[in-house]
Amino acid sequence: MAEVKLESVSKIYDGKVTAVRDVNVTINDKEFVVLVGPSGCGKSTVLRMIAGLEEISQGTIRIDEKIVNDVAPKDRDIAMVFQNYALYPHMSVFENLAFGLKLRKYEKQEIDRRVQHAAKILGIDKFLDRKPKALSGGQRQRVALGRAIVRHPKVFLFDEPLSNLDANLRVQMRTEISRLHHQLQTTMIYVTHDQIEAMSMGDRIVVMKDGVVQQVDTPLNIYHHPANKFVAGFIGSPTMNFMNGTLKKNRHLVFQQDQSSFSMPVPKTLEEKLKVRGQTQVTLGIRPEHIYAHKHADVETVSPFTANIEVVEPVGNEVFVYFSTGTEMQYVARLATDSPPTIGKPFQLLFDTSKVHLFDKQTEKAI
Repeated sequence: MAEVKLESVSKIYDGKVTAVRDVNVTINDKEFVVLVGPSGCGKSTVLRMIAGLEEISQGTIRIDEKIVNDVAPKDRDIAMVFQNYALYPHMSVFENLAFGLKLRKYEKQEIDRRVQHAAKILGIDKFLDRKPKALSGGQRQRVALGRAIVRHPKVFLFDEPLSNLDANLRVQMRTEISRLHHQLQTTMIYVTHDQIEAMSMGDRIVVMKDGVVQQVDTPLNIYHHPANKFVAGFIGSPTMNFMNGTLKKNRHLVFQQDQSSFSMPVPKTLEEKLKVRGQTQVTLGIRPEHIYAHKHADVETVSPFTANIEVVEPVGNEVFVYFSTGTEMQYVARLATDSPPTIGKPFQLLFDTSKVHLFDKQTEKAI
C-alpha cells in the first residue's frame, strides 16, 4: 500500500490555460479520498496526473515516497477504473480479468487464483464465461473493479465509475466500493461530481473549483464547517440557502427583502469574530433542515419570519418547501410531513440562529 503526495501540482495547457493550480494534498496509506467538484473543476485532471496519463506542468507527485513525475503509467503500480468500464467485448469475463496479468507474464496458476478470488469478492464468479454484452451495467462495473483488484496495486484510482448507472444501482455500488475498501485495506482516490457519493464514501473529501482546492477535510467537518460560500453551497442537498444582510450596531443582522425585512440577533458563537473584524456587510447561509415550522420550534433559539409558499414537494418522510420573503430570490426548507404549508398562502417559518453560517461578502470566506 502507499501514500500519495501532491506538492504544488499544476497543469497548464498550451502555456496559457490553467486547468489545475497549486494542488497540495496528501492521501495517507489505506485512506479513501474523494475529489469532488462541478464539471471542469480539474478533479479528473488531477487523477490523470497521478495515473501518469497527463503530464505535470509544475510540482511533484510522490507514490510511496517515490517521485513519479517521469515514471510511465505501467510502472507506477496503480490501477484505474474508468467511467465507461473499458472492457474488451470479444473476451469473456475471465479473460478480461486475466488480461493485465497475462501481459505481466504471471503464471497460469497464479492468474487463475487471483481471478477466482476477485470474482468471488465481487459476486461475479458465476459469470466468468460470459461476454460483457451479456451482463448488466452493474455487473460490467464489477468486472472493471475486478480487473483492478487482481493487480494488487498500491493505489486504486476511480474516475466517476458510477455515472452510467441508474440511481438504485449507484447506491448499491457505492456500498460495494466502500466495502471493498475496508476489505482490501488499500489506498483509494475517487473522482465524482456527486456530492452525495463524496459524503457517503470518503474518509476525507477534497473540494475543487476552477482548478483550485477549496477545502480538504472529513465529510462531517466540511458539512458543518465549510471554508467558504462555494463549499457551503456545493455540499448538501438541497443546497444551502444564502441571503445578504447588514450587521447593525445593536448586534442584530438585518435582511432587507424588497418591501419586507426581518432581523435576528448575532449568534453567540460568532459575536467575537464579527466584533474583531468590524464586519458590516455579510452573507448568511442556512441549511434547509435548520428552518422550521413555527409551531414545531424552540422559540428561544430561533427567529420567526413570514414566508410566501411557492412549491411544496413531498419526498416521503419529509417535505421540501420552496418559499420567498418578498423578493425574486427563492429558498428551501425541509419540514415534517404532518402539517405541510399550502401553496400561495403565507406561512410562519423560523431560522435556528445557532446553526447559521456567515460569510464575508467580499471574499466569500467563512467568518
